[in-house]
Amino acid sequence: MRARSSKRKNSSFKASRTSLSRGSSMSDRPKCCICLDVFSRPVPLPCGHVFCLSCIGEYWRVQGQCLCPLCKACFKSRPQLKVLETGFSQCDGDEGDGCQAPLRAGEVPCDLCPVPRAALKSCVECLASYCDFHLQPHYQDAELGRHLLVDVVKNLEGPVCKVHGRQLEWFCRTDQTCICAICAQADHRGHRAVTVKKEAMRKKVQLKRKHSRLAQTIQERLSEVEELKLTAEIENNKDLMIELEEDTAELQRRQDEVDQLLQMDDNLHFLQRFLLAAPL
Repeated sequence: MRARSSKRKNSSFKASRTSLSRGSSMSDRPKCCICLDVFSRPVPLPCGHVFCLSCIGEYWRVQGQCLCPLCKACFKSRPQLKVLETGFSQCDGDEGDGCQAPLRAGEVPCDLCPVPRAALKSCVECLASYCDFHLQPHYQDAELGRHLLVDVVKNLEGPVCKVHGRQLEWFCRTDQTCICAICAQADHRGHRAVTVKKEAMRKKVQLKRKHSRLAQTIQERLSEVEELKLTAEIENNKDLMIELEEDTAELQRRQDEVDQLLQMDDNLHFLQRFLLAAPL
């Protein structure tokens, strides 16, 4: 039985590879059953079926398991995907030079291409955008395959949700964290959520009040130190004076942190810094 199964797989693989090599006209070229377009970097699965590398890689990422879309064969471990050299599939070649095209307005360049090429996906983990060729490792490697790929984002280091790849435009007051619109309707559904701008304004008002209280407390400590210096028993109060000076220095440090936060113009960065800062 195993020998027959192996023969079937080998014959299926050979048939797939042969079909990719036949024909010369555009209409004769075999197409991927996922994207319904001419193969772009075709890869055969152990079951013999062939798909575009990006198509099957994205299919597995969305499904959360490695299975064939056609025969539903499930692979316990991620198969090693090797691109077939067909001679006419889209973007054949090590660097995809055959598909080289100038960037159009609004397109994001691939971060790895020496000559600018349009990126197709952005990786939230790598903080980089990749063209079809440089996306291959994310579809071939098991570890990279777990990274979240999203539609191309111009500024990956900016306000992007690490789960959904969307802009962080909301703030969950229940969990005290910045979230995207999808988060607000999913994990944070039913929580008290407001816009980042509204929460930033609210917290800045709180910080200004805190700043005023700190300034008042600092002035009181400085006055106490000056009074001790004027007393005749300064030696007896030396320890108390040192304690007051250290207390004043700590209050001034906290006041400086509040000043730095209040000077931030970007509402999201302000909230993120505010949440990371030690209790002020």
